[in-house]
Amino acid sequence: MSFASLAFQTQHHRPKSHSPVFSLLFCPVSTPKSEGKAMSDDEGTGEDYLFKIVIIGDSAVGKSNLLSRYARNEFSPHSKATIGVEFQTQTMEINGKEVKAQIWDTAGQERFRAVTSAYYRGAAGALIVYDISRRTTFDSVGRWLDELKTHSDTTVARILVGNKCDLETIRDVSVEEGKSLAEAEGLFFMETSALDSTNVNKAFELVIREIYNNVSRKVLNSDTQKAELTVNWVTLTETDGSKKTQNFSCCSR
Repeated sequence: MSFASLAFQTQHHRPKSHSPVFSLLFCPVSTPKSEGKAMSDDEGTGEDYLFKIVIIGDSAVGKSNLLSRYARNEFSPHSKATIGVEFQTQTMEINGKEVKAQIWDTAGQERFRAVTSAYYRGAAGALIVYDISRRTTFDSVGRWLDELKTHSDTTVARILVGNKCDLETIRDVSVEEGKSLAEAEGLFFMETSALDSTNVNKAFELVIREIYNNVSRKVLNSDTQKAELTVNWVTLTETDGSKKTQNFSCCSR
């Protein structure tokens, strides 16, 4: 991967993930290979699946702290605004398969919009985050969904996340409003708190499992289609007794 500028630092991690933190200060020349697909053994990746997930939402809704809480079990009360894009990786096992999620934390500030839009490409999942104590961040969810639809595939696994549920005393968006919007848009929904870890792991793991299910369904449908085509092959016998094999589907002309 070639970057115009790349700042790298090693953080303390949960034992299972051993994942470095990458901070992209400027737009990279090429993005990592993470198209949300099964990886073959000869690629030497070590994992069976590699999924790309993006976290989007307005600035200061807690996207970076959600990621750091999930990936490293850390929380910073003085977290600074993300510059450009950061990503971390986390590994989990699903049905005996090793699944690696590459999770991208995108800047919510308008001035970084041109930089971050490129990182939707290849995303298989997305967390759309708002702050339950700031209604303006909830009102922006529609805009973020439109941007996601513009730059990504229609099969992206999406969850609406109402973050900072620990701020119940100053809540500005009700749970019912979050649920209603999620149902209207066909999203999963969950309220979280990066501060006290409420539902953080559940939110990420729900998205990862849904991506896995989506990919599994695609593989199953592909195998079924191949089987149907095989069943529709026929063998023609000519009048002189010799056999001539030709492949026809049921819809061939």
